[in-house]
Amino acid sequence: MQLIFKSTNVDFKLMYTSTNSLKGLMDSLTVAARNKGLNDASWAAAAGFSKETLSRLRRRSSCDLSTLTALADAASAKLAVTPTNQPPTTPDGHFPSELSRDYERRLLELCASRQLNVAVWAATGPAFFMAGLAVMLASNADADRRGLLALAEVLHPGATEVPVFARWLKRSPLRPSRFLPMLAVETRHAA
Repeated sequence: MQLIFKSTNVDFKLMYTSTNSLKGLMDSLTVAARNKGLNDASWAAAAGFSKETLSRLRRRSSCDLSTLTALADAASAKLAVTPTNQPPTTPDGHFPSELSRDYERRLLELCASRQLNVAVWAATGPAFFMAGLAVMLASNADADRRGLLALAEVLHPGATEVPVFARWLKRSPLRPSRFLPMLAVETRHAA
C-alpha cells in the first residue's frame, strides 16, 4: 500500500519507502500548500504551528499522523491509503524486474491516455522507471512536454537531467525503439 494525498489540482504519491517517506510527504504537501498560495509562515499558522516547527519537521525522519493531517487540511489536501499495482522490481527498486506483455499494455494505455496524474503514474511502476518513461514521452512532437517533464521531476527529482536519463536508457527494460511506435498506434486507436 502507498499513502497518497489528493488535492483539487494535483494528486501526489506520498510514501515511497520507509527511508524517505516523511521527506516525500513534506515535499508533496508543500506543493499543495504553494498551489493554494500559502508560504511557509501562512501554511504553518493555518495548521496551528509556528514557521520554525514546520522547518524542524522538514529535517525529521518521523512525525505524528495528527501533524500531517493538520498540514494536509491547511493545504486543502487529503491523506489516504491506496493499494499499489506495481510489478516486482529490480533489487535497487528502480525498474520492473521484467517487462511482460500485460505490463507493457498497461504502460501503453496510460501513455496513450495522456493522463498526467502523479498518483496514477506512481502506482503504475517504480518511481525512477516511470519518471524516465515520462522524459522519453516528452521527446514526442505532439506531447505535453512541459507537463511530462514536470511529472518526471515529481516522480524522481533529477530525472530530466541528461546523465540521469542516459542511465535510464541504458538500464531500462523498455526499449524506446519498440515502445514509441506501439504508442503511436495505440494513440491513433484511442482517438
